[in-house]
Amino acid sequence: MRADDKPREECAVFGVSAVEGNAAGLAYNGLISLQHRGQDGAGIAAVYDGGIVCHKDVGLVAEVFGHGEINSFPSANVAVGHTRYGTTGKDTEKNVGPFVVEYLTGRIVVAHNGNITNAPQLRRELKTHGINFDATSDSEVISALIAYCITIAGDALQGIIHAAGRLRGAFSLIIATGDGRLVALRDANGFRPLCIGQSKNGIAVASESCALETCGFDFVRDVRPGEVVAVDGGSIVHKGIELNASEADRGLCIFEYVYFSRPDSVIDGLSVNEARHNMGLMLAKEHPADADCVCGVPDSGLEAAAGYAAASGLPLVVGFVKNRYIGRSFIYPTQSVRDDAVRLKLNPLATNVRGKRIVLVDDSIVRGTTCEKIVRSLKAAGAKEVHMRISSPPFRFTCHYGTDIDEEENLIANKMDIAQIADKLGVDSLGYISIEGLKAACAKCRLGFCTACFTGTGDTSRAKKDIFETN
Repeated sequence: MRADDKPREECAVFGVSAVEGNAAGLAYNGLISLQHRGQDGAGIAAVYDGGIVCHKDVGLVAEVFGHGEINSFPSANVAVGHTRYGTTGKDTEKNVGPFVVEYLTGRIVVAHNGNITNAPQLRRELKTHGINFDATSDSEVISALIAYCITIAGDALQGIIHAAGRLRGAFSLIIATGDGRLVALRDANGFRPLCIGQSKNGIAVASESCALETCGFDFVRDVRPGEVVAVDGGSIVHKGIELNASEADRGLCIFEYVYFSRPDSVIDGLSVNEARHNMGLMLAKEHPADADCVCGVPDSGLEAAAGYAAASGLPLVVGFVKNRYIGRSFIYPTQSVRDDAVRLKLNPLATNVRGKRIVLVDDSIVRGTTCEKIVRSLKAAGAKEVHMRISSPPFRFTCHYGTDIDEEENLIANKMDIAQIADKLGVDSLGYISIEGLKAACAKCRLGFCTACFTGTGDTSRAKKDIFETN
């Protein structure tokens, strides 16, 4: 069970076609910037004259490449990187991307973010064609399908397009061919983000714009839903909408704005920081509180807390000091220490909360275990009242498109009403943002949204944009 009781994204992808031969180093920097999207494993594959070199393993990027491995890569103009958070397959090196697959006339490298709902059927079909599988992830199935379709089509780009047309679910893919082409594509529903950057050194594609910027690439635009972009020699040589929606249009996972993405990223036309600030504005409108100050739960609750403070006129205070040296992989030595794990990560700043009525803003409640401990720690530090505000609606449904949410019977919103949840958490009041309020906060996004984890259905309706626009 996850110690921090948060939904998790599956993976991050990064690809680069560089004029200079420093592609592997750029991919490394890109993965460091995308580490928040997956901490179970990391890998980089580089394409150079005469072959493909790939290094990957379980662990964080700095751990996987912590012994000089990145310096052993040959000079290469094309590289593909991947960080993994697994929702299918075990956490072994074999399930870490990118995948290097051989076929009759060459090799390809594939990195995938998302979740393929028809992967078991495709795996069984490919086995009938004599294809063997070493790993257990859907990304391996994608890689094998692409290699098979390239063999049948006799052309890499057409084979990739044909294979992608057979995939169901969520996928943002970056593929490198053995001859040095880079291909990026996004499923026709646009579930997961993917964007393009450019510099004098070439073209890069990444899950989030923050990775492009930290690697020196200027953000150009998002890859459009259903679009296939091919890059050769550091220049785009093909782009077009090649994939049709194979299921009801759902749009971008709205939780990208709530929690998954870094606040310095811009996704499908909307700044993540702005979206979270807007969520705080909506929370203050929908759920005002008679309080003395506002504080956010680090990290993704901070921007929403700032929005709540701005709308309510309450002062914004730092409520917690975060220990940034304890991550998801931290091993707690004893049960008693595990019980205090929240205090190890987030310790209340007593001088700011003692005797105060606090509005506490967080991004989500899944099972409620972490929130309960956070509230308890605030009150132990002397907080007089705690009024909790959540910048996402209640989770009621699991996700089939790559977000790791607990089983529905374990979700607190399916077991208790809001008053009961508030009582369990020990808060003086509890308010969730509404679905309409959340969509309004994200209204500048160019796509519709998937809100199935809250509603149980794909909902791509758009809120009016004028709520937060200024003249």
